[in-house]
Amino acid sequence: MSFDEKRVNLHKKLLLTNDMNENKWGILYCPKSGYWSSPKKRWEKIERCLQAEGIDYDYVQSENSGSVDRLVKMLISNGYKTIVIVGGDSALNDAVNCLMQIDQQHRDEIALGVIPNGMMNDFAHFWELKEDDVEQTVKWLHQRRIRKIDLGCIRYVNKQGDHCRRYFLNCINIGLVATIMNLRRQTHHYFGSRTLSFLFSFLLMIFQRLEYKMHLKINTDELKRKIMTVCIGNAPGYGQTPNAVPYNGQLDVSVVYHPEMTQLFEGIYLFVRGKFLNHRSVHPYRTQKVEVLKAEHAMVGIDGRMMNTPVGAFTVTVEQEVINFLIPA
Repeated sequence: MSFDEKRVNLHKKLLLTNDMNENKWGILYCPKSGYWSSPKKRWEKIERCLQAEGIDYDYVQSENSGSVDRLVKMLISNGYKTIVIVGGDSALNDAVNCLMQIDQQHRDEIALGVIPNGMMNDFAHFWELKEDDVEQTVKWLHQRRIRKIDLGCIRYVNKQGDHCRRYFLNCINIGLVATIMNLRRQTHHYFGSRTLSFLFSFLLMIFQRLEYKMHLKINTDELKRKIMTVCIGNAPGYGQTPNAVPYNGQLDVSVVYHPEMTQLFEGIYLFVRGKFLNHRSVHPYRTQKVEVLKAEHAMVGIDGRMMNTPVGAFTVTVEQEVINFLIPA
């Protein structure tokens, strides 16, 4: 039986089964796109690790990023108590947003885990889960050590005038870095390398708008000026909120004013070295709420994916201990 035939048969099995074994994992495999990836070989490696640990599981494979939401909802409705995402930050974002749509009692019965496999796996990296060590990751997940984690939440109005909310695990970016993250996702398909795509995105940055008129309220401070980028982190925020952790009930915020060109390159250097907060143009905060009253023409990214830019003002808060997450032992 071919890889694709096996995937289709398992997908049908999930749709027809109502009574699930509570110890069985429901796995959503999100293949990594790009010229350098082999989804079939990657899954076969993961499958060998699962079998070696004696894990009982069913899995489905996403056809594209738009199908993740539907498949996660299907796993939830079919009664799986352990849902593992084989994917990156964007797939995890879809998963937690699906979980936040169900009642708390039902959500508290489900544990979410990840085997990193995306273009950006920063939330997995925070827990020291590595793409090239599937065997260790599966062993850790099998030990089922659960930690209640926080989520950030953005509340906004969309272009249709609907009041919306979206949750995030890692961060929200507003401004230049949101644009860079978007470029990074696009160039990753061509370079296949996280580092090369990131550096190339920085080079393309010179063609982008470098500052935006913003009006922010953070704690007792009110900022009304030109700002280059803002990162609101529930976790390290792709290096921009390096001290943020998803279990202290707080959001870390980095506000970056527009530096001189020489300072800009110094900032890139400090960013790569993990010392982003040391730059003189970076102003850090810790809070439970950020009000963005204005951010003219600034792109907004959430967990590395572009979202439709909110219309008008929006608010970012933290929801404490709302998701059961499987972490290393």
